[in-house]
Amino acid sequence: MKKIIALLSLSIVIFACSSKKEGNMIVQGQIKGLKKGTLYLQKLKDTALISVDSITLYADENFVLTDNVDSPVAYYLTFKGNTSDKKILFFGEKGTINIVDKLEYFGFNPKITGSKNQEIFDQYNKVNKRFKNQNLDFIKRNFDYNQKQYTDSLLLLEKEYQRFIKRKILYTTNFALNNTDFEVAPYLALTQLQNASLKLLDTINNTLSDNVKNSFYGKELNAYISDIKKKQQ
Repeated sequence: MKKIIALLSLSIVIFACSSKKEGNMIVQGQIKGLKKGTLYLQKLKDTALISVDSITLYADENFVLTDNVDSPVAYYLTFKGNTSDKKILFFGEKGTINIVDKLEYFGFNPKITGSKNQEIFDQYNKVNKRFKNQNLDFIKRNFDYNQKQYTDSLLLLEKEYQRFIKRKILYTTNFALNNTDFEVAPYLALTQLQNASLKLLDTINNTLSDNVKNSFYGKELNAYISDIKKKQQ
């Protein structure tokens, strides 16, 4: 009887190992302070966030997740899947990517290595954080001026805000133009330059390397620009 149980246990282990998802991208790392929980590897598909792999941890802070990547795209590492607002956004690509974070501050300041596009994306985010803080300041001032009915101040604030938007657009455009060999360039054009002129978008699109033009975000950017041009005809 013991032999049968042992054989059954062995077969379960073998099945579990063989059923483990494999891919050309390995996302591994550590969530410090995680005693029990499920981590999900997710990405956008047709505007919906889908899970491509997951792992449930018990008294183990280390994890390994995988997926097959055709070209570098944005992924999310989430805790408790779609039921939580806590997410780590990172650029996934072929190879091994390491993510280290703390459960208490999950997604706030993770350390991500192993992805060249992520390195470029991190450089952009350092400056973009300042833009985000400035935008929050505009929202606060706008609320205060409305509450106090400061009409003149609101008009001045609107002009200041428009100058702020132009600065952000120009910075993001220049950043993308300086990194046209990386998929992060068309990604930024698609996600950060919705208010940019068609001329600026076209400039980025036309300067992308051939490899990036044929990537997922390269094709998406080209389709986006083509759609705008059709609507303007």
